[in-house]
Amino acid sequence: MSHLIQAFRAMAVAASLALAAVPADAQVFDPETFTLANGMQVVVVTNRSAPVVSHMVWYRVGAADEPPGRSGIAHFLEHLMFRGTEKVPDGQFSSIVSRQGGEDNAFTSWDYTAYFQNIAVDRLPIVMELEADRMQNLVLDEEIVRTERAVVLEERSQRTDNNPAARLSEQMFAALFQNHPYGTPIIGWAHETAQLTLEDARSFYRRWYAPNNAVLVVSGDIDAETLRPLAEETYGLVPPNPDVPEKRVRPLEPDRAAPRRVVLRDAGVQQPSWRRYYLAPSYARDPEGHAYALQVLSEILGGGSTGRLYRSLVVDRQLAVSAGSGYSGDNLDYSPFMVSIVPAAGVDPQAVEDAFEAEIAKLVEEGVTEEEVESAKQRLVIAADYARDSLQGPARTFGAALTTGQTIQDVEDWPNRIAAVTAAEVDAAARAVLDANMSVTGLLLPAAAPGARQEAARPEQEAPAEVIQ
Repeated sequence: MSHLIQAFRAMAVAASLALAAVPADAQVFDPETFTLANGMQVVVVTNRSAPVVSHMVWYRVGAADEPPGRSGIAHFLEHLMFRGTEKVPDGQFSSIVSRQGGEDNAFTSWDYTAYFQNIAVDRLPIVMELEADRMQNLVLDEEIVRTERAVVLEERSQRTDNNPAARLSEQMFAALFQNHPYGTPIIGWAHETAQLTLEDARSFYRRWYAPNNAVLVVSGDIDAETLRPLAEETYGLVPPNPDVPEKRVRPLEPDRAAPRRVVLRDAGVQQPSWRRYYLAPSYARDPEGHAYALQVLSEILGGGSTGRLYRSLVVDRQLAVSAGSGYSGDNLDYSPFMVSIVPAAGVDPQAVEDAFEAEIAKLVEEGVTEEEVESAKQRLVIAADYARDSLQGPARTFGAALTTGQTIQDVEDWPNRIAAVTAAEVDAAARAVLDANMSVTGLLLPAAAPGARQEAARPEQEAPAEVIQ
């Protein structure tokens, strides 16, 4: 099993880009949809290229919905969901899928938890029965919880605590989100995850895992007419939970008065790196209407070798070996706008930061050109031209969208909305979001030599980085 800590953002960006590979006014996926009597939404995207399907169940719950002091419970339950039911012995779920020639996995984000199987279409009823069974009949005991909790803590140790870059990212998110639960790592803080109990798991499972809090997306060699009776015979038999919250209510971020700064030194770091995360809106929470323009802005600023940052810092001034940015609006609440730069050998990271600040000042003062905007939109189309025809791409796109406040029509309208973005809108988004007071700057540096004098912290907050993401 896996979770999306850093990787889920890359997946979300790829999923969003996949929508761009069609001309304006065309249907992207042309899905079919229906809702079961128990409230479970079903989406079908037909692709007859091969007799296989991607079957995904998405729950509208993630790490940002955890009770205070119980960080990591969403991801922990993801692990426990593979342990078994009365019908399926402990640990046999994945073995059954494998014996049928399929593959399965799961992942957790701040906003959703998803389970999937890629399998031959004639084996689809088997995995649907398996998923419907564990949606309501999960069997847990103290020994299972104790064993799996140790697995999760080891996962955190390997992926986060022993990874300086992940530790820096974890601390930057904790600094970026002062009040919102996105500041808590998806895998959980180790001291809280170590205390998770059997009752914590059962309570979280009973509260959130129900058909009326889930979305089923099937992409591949099937249509709604064929899928509907299968869904009714499996998921349709699971009773709804009337106590599932109709709306997830989370605390919002306060106004910002100053930028923040995180510096992490580690003996394992050979190459310094510099990052900046800006607090930005998402598609679902975008009162000023900047989200689509931000995606175009990210392409203009950091879209590979054609981006402004790469041309200026890497090609022209040779201050860095890489420079890029990333933004996806797919989170339920906020979607950070992120910049990452790796200085060239021997270059002081401060010189890189100064050059970046100069580029942002120029961007905000002079704006972008019409040519840059049109070129960026075209690159989004070209980069994603093949992705919409993939087996799992459509299922991931709809699942992420429908569990984070978007609709099917939002997904289908994505190309038109990107095509409508103007240079003036990109300029407005840049002025609103690329504000240092709304940001956290991160530095990943080698450990200081024994006896060397440590650098003084700059006026912004410098936070110790003891745990990682």
